[in-house]
Amino acid sequence: MGWIYLIMAGMFEIGFTTCLKLSNNFSVTKWSFGFFLCISASFFLLNKAIQTIPMGTAYAVWTGIGAVGTVIVGMLLYKESADIWRLFFIFLLIGSIIGLKLVSK
Repeated sequence: MGWIYLIMAGMFEIGFTTCLKLSNNFSVTKWSFGFFLCISASFFLLNKAIQTIPMGTAYAVWTGIGAVGTVIVGMLLYKESADIWRLFFIFLLIGSIIGLKLVSK
């Protein structure tokens, strides 16, 4: 169950970073509310995950999911660069997340 909590926490991290951008320095109420809702859910679920997953592994996976997801959102919604090196390092990060899952007890 810890890994499910951790994946959900990572998804909410993507949500809070996206809402942060859309909140326009917290001047847009609905996106500001979305940011606080997502960040609260993300930390709550991360806390649940570290009850059964080693803290360092959980934190690395959580930030990895958030980083990869946020980069993908940036590419899709904001037309940020999707050059070969950026994609290479995203896939390297995904491989690292999978590797941490495989070696975790």
